[in-house]
Amino acid sequence: MHTKTIAQLAQGLRTGDYSSQELTEAYLARITQHQDLNSFITVTEHQAIAAAKQADAILAAGDAPFLTGVPIAHKDIFCTLGVKTSCGSKMLDKFISPYNATVVEKFNAAGAVSLGKLNMDEFAMGSSNETSFYGAVKNPWAIDCVPGGSSGGSAAAVAARLIPGATGTDTGGSIRQPAALCGITGLKPTYGRVSRYGMVAYASSLDQGGPMAQTAEDAALMLQAMAGFDPKDSTSVDCAVPDYSAGLNNSLAGLKIGLPKEFFDEALNSEMAATIEAAINEYKKMGAEITEVSMPNLKLAIPAYYVIAPAECSANLSRLDGVRYGHRCENPADLNDLYIRSRGEAFGTEVKRRILVGTYALSEGYYDAYYIKAQKIRRLISDDFNKALEQVDVIMGPVSPTPAFGIGEKTDDPIEMYLADIYTIAINLAGLPAMSIPAGFIDNKPVGLQIIGNYFDEAKLLNVAHQYQQVTDWHQQTPKGFE
Repeated sequence: MHTKTIAQLAQGLRTGDYSSQELTEAYLARITQHQDLNSFITVTEHQAIAAAKQADAILAAGDAPFLTGVPIAHKDIFCTLGVKTSCGSKMLDKFISPYNATVVEKFNAAGAVSLGKLNMDEFAMGSSNETSFYGAVKNPWAIDCVPGGSSGGSAAAVAARLIPGATGTDTGGSIRQPAALCGITGLKPTYGRVSRYGMVAYASSLDQGGPMAQTAEDAALMLQAMAGFDPKDSTSVDCAVPDYSAGLNNSLAGLKIGLPKEFFDEALNSEMAATIEAAINEYKKMGAEITEVSMPNLKLAIPAYYVIAPAECSANLSRLDGVRYGHRCENPADLNDLYIRSRGEAFGTEVKRRILVGTYALSEGYYDAYYIKAQKIRRLISDDFNKALEQVDVIMGPVSPTPAFGIGEKTDDPIEMYLADIYTIAINLAGLPAMSIPAGFIDNKPVGLQIIGNYFDEAKLLNVAHQYQQVTDWHQQTPKGFE
């Protein structure tokens, strides 16, 4: 059963091939069997089985939502009622959420069964899932390599078929990059498409939740459940949610694909470039037209991002001070000592680094020189994408400059680690939707193709991805030992 997609599992539940309880117990057994991947922080076995029994009763009664009884899991950044929500940090190691995030509520309403909470880089800060308080997640394709981050636990669990689908969040590539490194499908929706209520904030103007699954069809089903306006989220956009599955089989004849020349420079691994080119050729066979586009300000994306994101992180994490919730040091001498030791003991190195950078960028005398300038660059980058998308339907390119790298390989060089997101960060600055789909392998390590679309045009992205998956089988490959 574990090799089936969400769409296949949902259909099997309806036809009575198996019950949700049987399905849930089978996945829970696989999670136990493959604990060495370290993909889960919390497994909610008892709650999952109870939810599965309830799903079976709803299925038996008829007229159940499509995802009823299908197991999933949530990145441990989504608040979940009565369950630890740690964000991969010692700071929240003992925090039990008193409410559900809107995304969690939506999946509950859709009938999905949550199996637990997935490992992640601490407060979503990282590109390798090595900054987690609970230890590094391993890539099922190469156990000595990283799965990507920050949604590495989600990507590894889906790739190893421990769950058929998972939620993730993307601030600068944190859905797409791990999806690419683990050979699964991951979608970052348009900023504002999915509610951020109850999703612990890293950088509020960049964060966006999205689905991670085996196929584009599954991503469409998950996004259908996740998307929609939420009055509890001031950044949520009030616009209609289309039927994401309706147009999956539309023809791609005449589709205009833009290739940014800035994506295919000397920074791109030559084997990676060849793999991406082979994927583009498949689209040519389906009748797509290829056009070169230019976005001259893309080279400024990383410096702009690493001013804006740390600045917002500095503000957001200021609430974690040992007073109201989170880790509290023992026997503080005074209030200042409480702040210093609680934060010093509970935050990891990367989180401290970004808080310091962000606080500096927002400080008097530097706000105009750094933060305001970075926001101006952000507008230029957005304008570049808007101009390109006036000429083409979608933009394509690599997700990552290289396949998965070794655990520990880049931990001593934060700049090198930041460059792992060189092809993804600009999309978050612009607020556009983008996704990664499996497009091949280099030395048995997966490669992802990135597809970028116009605002709120996720249906087009899913159609483009689904059609590619009808003529290739990269998305069906399973890591050795996890068949």
